[in-house]
Amino acid sequence: MPQVNAPAGDPSFAQPLDEASLTSWLQQWTPDDPAAGNRLFTALYDELRAIARRHMRRENPDHTLSATGLTHEAWFRLSEQTRTQWRNRSHFLAVASTMMRRILVNHALARQAGKRDGDLVDLSLTGLEQIAGTPDRDIVAVHEALLAFEAIDPRAAKVVELRFFGGLENEEIAQLIGVSVPTVKRDWALARAWLHRELSSQS
Repeated sequence: MPQVNAPAGDPSFAQPLDEASLTSWLQQWTPDDPAAGNRLFTALYDELRAIARRHMRRENPDHTLSATGLTHEAWFRLSEQTRTQWRNRSHFLAVASTMMRRILVNHALARQAGKRDGDLVDLSLTGLEQIAGTPDRDIVAVHEALLAFEAIDPRAAKVVELRFFGGLENEEIAQLIGVSVPTVKRDWALARAWLHRELSSQS
């Protein structure tokens, strides 16, 4: 997996980006601009790695990926996106969280199949083992339950994604998906109840 490093001798990389500048860089970034990619990676690395650590806490201790490895692999795949129009930091981090979950599910499916990882599975929603009160539950079973829930209520499923793994606050989620904060809270409660019932019935 390629590692992303700030260009040596470039003093601009030592200066943090304010929110407006970060948004501007994200909106103008293209895969054929590695310097901009390196700048953004440096600015967002701590937040990306924090999201990766949250994902990895739900994996077995002997997992072949580390939080650092997951961060780099997700960034590599995100940097290849050509059709996504990044709106702001929250949007980017939410998509990064989804990408990390896709990577982990893909690893789990590959292990089950006894083969190397191939293309990522089509996953638009991350897992939520703790909602069901079963932190050791099979990641693939969780994945399947979440896809079923997404078909029933896509907006509430997105709230789960953004809050639990993206680490966003209710106010940030509301702004990102265009609803009120009370609506986000109701969607979260609905998602927790549905997923708890669904996963508990599989025990």
